[in-house]
Amino acid sequence: MAKILLLGGTGAIGVYLAPELVDIGFGVVVTSRSPKKSDNNKFTYIKGNAHDNEFLQKILADKYDAIIDFMVYSTDEFRYRSELLLKNTNHYIFLSSSRVFAGSNLTITETSPRLLDVSADYEYLKTDEYALAKARQENILRKSRYKNWTIVRPTITYSQTRFQLGTLEANTIIFRASNKCPVILPQEMLCKRTAMTWAKDVAKMIARLTLNKNAFGEDFNACTHEHRTWDEIAQYYKKLIGLTIIPVNIDTYIKVVGNKYQVLYSRMYNRVMDNSKILGVVGMRKENLTSIYDGLTKELARPLGSILESLKINYALNAKMDKITRSSISKETATIKEKFLYYSSYIRF
Repeated sequence: MAKILLLGGTGAIGVYLAPELVDIGFGVVVTSRSPKKSDNNKFTYIKGNAHDNEFLQKILADKYDAIIDFMVYSTDEFRYRSELLLKNTNHYIFLSSSRVFAGSNLTITETSPRLLDVSADYEYLKTDEYALAKARQENILRKSRYKNWTIVRPTITYSQTRFQLGTLEANTIIFRASNKCPVILPQEMLCKRTAMTWAKDVAKMIARLTLNKNAFGEDFNACTHEHRTWDEIAQYYKKLIGLTIIPVNIDTYIKVVGNKYQVLYSRMYNRVMDNSKILGVVGMRKENLTSIYDGLTKELARPLGSILESLKINYALNAKMDKITRSSISKETATIKEKFLYYSSYIRF
C-alpha cells in the first residue's frame, strides 16, 4: 500500500482529500497542530507543527510515496524546504493558488500571465504577499534538479467551515447571517466573476493526480468550469442562510476588511477558468463536478451554530461593519476582551 503524507491537511480541501485517497487504496497520514483521532486504520494523524524542521525531518524518516503540501510558506522558508521534500518522496504535490494569475478578460489556462511576471505595481512586487509568494515558489520547483513535483492551483474553495464572499470568510458570513446582520461588498466587485469550487471536487482531482506519472513536472488549475458574479454568489447566500449585502465603495470596503492586495489583485479580477488539462489527466468530466449552488446547499445544510463552533469571531471587523450597516451583532458569547475590542473599534472607526 502506497503511503501518502498530507502536510497541514486538516483544512478545507484536506478534510475531503484524506478519505478520497483512502478510497483509492492509499494509506494516509495527516499532520495537525491540534490532537485529532481517526477511526480508520488507513488514515492517521500526527500531532506537530509542520513548519518545524526537526518535526518534519522526523516524520520524513518514514519514507512516504507522495507528499501533498498544504502549508503556507514564506519564499525564503520554501527555498530551503523544497529540496528536503523533493528528495524524500517519489511525488511532491505543491498547493499553489489561482491567485497567482494576473487579471484577464480571457479564460485562464495554465499558461496565462501571472502577477509576478506582469504586474507594474513595484511596491506590491517588493512584498511576499500570498499570490507573489506562491508564484515564486512555483519558480523554485521549476528550477529544481528534481522533476517529481506537481503544481496544483485551486480557485477559491468552499467546504465544511470555509465559505467566502468577496474577501469575507466564514467567521463573518455565517456569524452575521446567524445574527440577521448584513455584510458589505464593494459595488465595483459585484459584477466580477468567480470560479468558486467545492472542496470535495478539488480533492477528487488531487487524489487522482497522486502518483500519476502524467502529472510529474506539470501544473494544473484545479477548479470548476462554472463562473458566477459575486452578486449571484451573494444571492445564493441570501437564499440559503438569509444573508443580505449592502454595497459600498471599494475604498470603504478595504478600510473595513483590510487585505488590500487580495481585494485589488484577486477579487476585482474576473476568474473564468479552463480546467480541461486536469480533467484530461485524472479522467473526469465537467458533468462530474458539482455546481456552485448545489455545493453550497450541501455544505450549508447544517445549523449555522454548529458551523460557528470551530470559528473565531473577528469582533473588530464586525464593529466596523455594524457601524456602516447600522446593525448590531450579539455580544452574548463574547469575552470581556472581545467586547472591549468591539466597542473600541466601533468608536475609533
